[in-house]
Amino acid sequence: MLKLPVIGQILHQSAISRFARTLALTFKSGVPLVEALETVGGATGSVIYNEATKRVKEDVAVGYQLNVAMRQVNLFPPMVLQMTAIGEEAGSLDTMLTKVAEFYEREVNNAVDALSSLLEPFIMVVIGGMVGSMVIAMYLPIFKMAATV
Repeated sequence: MLKLPVIGQILHQSAISRFARTLALTFKSGVPLVEALETVGGATGSVIYNEATKRVKEDVAVGYQLNVAMRQVNLFPPMVLQMTAIGEEAGSLDTMLTKVAEFYEREVNNAVDALSSLLEPFIMVVIGGMVGSMVIAMYLPIFKMAATV
């Protein structure tokens, strides 16, 4: 699903948003980073991101910084990696991850709005065709009966 042209991008962005939001909330509440990463993987809603989070957790448990571990997975965009690095250096990882989550939530909302506006004309044509075929199906026997009289 992640490789589909339009929907895949939306799924990527929503998974990153859920990853960042969940990690920010668990880290902000005082859960250690390694334990927080254990719960974050399932919250992404994607098997690929779940496996990537497990690899990140293993690297962080060994001693890598979070942004380095995320970079080695090659799944997260550069902006997420930079924001994570800044958050780690400044000591405000939860704040930066919250900003990342808000950014990607806005991106997902914009993409879904654009997709739905593109689908509206298609839906109208389909509904119009269905209504037209029902009208023809109802009136055709009447016209045939009138022609025989």
